[in-house]
Amino acid sequence: MSSKVHNWQVIIGGEQICDDIQQVLSSDIFHRILGKYVARLIRHQSPLLEALEPFRVDVDGCAAQAQIDQYDLGRLALFLSLLSEKGLSLIAGQVGIHEITSHNRQQYRQFVEGLYDFWREHQRFLVCEDTGDATKGLAQKHDEFIELNEYLKQLVLKAYRSVVANLQGSIPRVYRQLPAGSGVGLLMEMLDWNLLPPPYDQLAGIPFIQTAVIEPPLVYYPKRNLRQGRFEPTGENPLNRTQIQREDWLCFPAKVGTLVVFVYFHKRYLSLAVSLANLFELAYRPDIVGNRPDAILVFGVDAQDLGSEQTVYYEDRENDIVLGVVGRTEDVDYFGYFKKMMLTLHNTILIERGMLPIHGAMAHISLKTGGEANVVLMGDSGAGKSESLEAFRILADDYIRELIVVFDDMGSLRMGEDGHVYAIGTEIGAFVRLDDLEPGFAYKEFQRSIFMNPHKTNARVVIPITPYEDVVRPWKVDLFLYANNYEQPAVEDDYVHLFSDGQKALDVFSRGARLSKGTTDEQGLVYTYFANPFGAIQKREMHEVLAKKYVTTMMQTGVQVGQLRTQLGLSGMELRGPEAAAKALFRFIQNHAR
Repeated sequence: MSSKVHNWQVIIGGEQICDDIQQVLSSDIFHRILGKYVARLIRHQSPLLEALEPFRVDVDGCAAQAQIDQYDLGRLALFLSLLSEKGLSLIAGQVGIHEITSHNRQQYRQFVEGLYDFWREHQRFLVCEDTGDATKGLAQKHDEFIELNEYLKQLVLKAYRSVVANLQGSIPRVYRQLPAGSGVGLLMEMLDWNLLPPPYDQLAGIPFIQTAVIEPPLVYYPKRNLRQGRFEPTGENPLNRTQIQREDWLCFPAKVGTLVVFVYFHKRYLSLAVSLANLFELAYRPDIVGNRPDAILVFGVDAQDLGSEQTVYYEDRENDIVLGVVGRTEDVDYFGYFKKMMLTLHNTILIERGMLPIHGAMAHISLKTGGEANVVLMGDSGAGKSESLEAFRILADDYIRELIVVFDDMGSLRMGEDGHVYAIGTEIGAFVRLDDLEPGFAYKEFQRSIFMNPHKTNARVVIPITPYEDVVRPWKVDLFLYANNYEQPAVEDDYVHLFSDGQKALDVFSRGARLSKGTTDEQGLVYTYFANPFGAIQKREMHEVLAKKYVTTMMQTGVQVGQLRTQLGLSGMELRGPEAAAKALFRFIQNHAR
């Protein structure tokens, strides 16, 4: 895997890890970062450029204009390399520095500190390929890869500290162990799956992620901060129009509920793709070798190949697979496009198999005062499902004996052999709005989180929550509620409102009303069929039959069906609304549930 620096992304190939500090400071990646940093100083007309005068190149005896190609970056890199071994006064003459003052010494120190911070601002990935050494077991390979990540971190830290110590002439007394190596390490493996016929042969030879080492907290800044529109079916296989350059692609094999989805992605979207590790279980080698996935997502094909169809999926009935394809544009540079396309593929398959996908959340709640229930809360983005789960967590110490989050965004209903309705989830984590979390929550979960655009509206965090085994375990449904975020309860006990008529329930569910919270491009009171634009709308005719079947069965078998007024969409109720609804739900469970 070759190393690469592109925009704010750095990919380091495992075979190109340096052996010592001098190799680090003479590497191609370091020269690229150094050049980018000097270019930034030029753009900002930084006073630090004064310290770089000894490294300016003269043209016809006159100082060249302050452009990046007018600085001798090779000599500047040599200066830093020499500084890693000796003090400034000992090496100054070798690089053309004729006078050392407290002022320029301080400027060089500021330059090095700025360069170090500039490096840490980049999205840094260590990508290694498994050599297939049969003499090493899986545990040994993992240990060696983790050690390699740690070695890279320590090597960069050592280079930085050596240069700083020789600049200031003393050893630091306070050391800050900042993440300085790779933010994410990926161990890749070439695996032979039961490859489909053309045009899928373009995907052959693309390595699979088999181990991910994440050093959170990670902060990424994708180009977009909300998702627009929905994913539409197409009548022709989009791969017939594409040309995949395999060296630019990797694959994240994901378990989405009980399904296996191969997520092929262009390296441009590496930061978003690796964030999937906090949201979906990484499929094991036996799930891949010799098998075919239930679905394939190809994220980042040449946009010109797709024309007007930039976010589409294709039901390939001949090969019994569902394919999603997304074009390579800034418009889809948002984590929601990965997550929701994967869930659309999942839901399309489940509807065909007679199961009912549910856009919502589910939790097993056992109260300290007695009573427990498996609660499904259905609702579209911003309806209050995730926020209600957060309220459950906040109130857990006072009310809850046990809380298991089965799913945070998407699950599915299926019929059990006993005639009852059961639910399972899809994700091991959550993709949550920071604004709707309890103040300080993000800091409590800091060491496990991946943050996205934390400075913007609709800032998000991706957090692992539930072990995969609990996500895919069938949970008997006790309480099925619609998350109503736009109405206030008329009285205290009207937070939880049950339906006595199945058709009334279906009308509310089908209407899918909510006050938009700005998580998509919608505004105000909007309506989405069954609160689920990810497969339910696209296969509405089949979905309506299944929805009636499941709602009828739930009401006939004692499942309490209704709505929960979360008030999340109402001004000033973003935190208080879900908390009040959660308390009302606890009272309801204590009085009515098993």
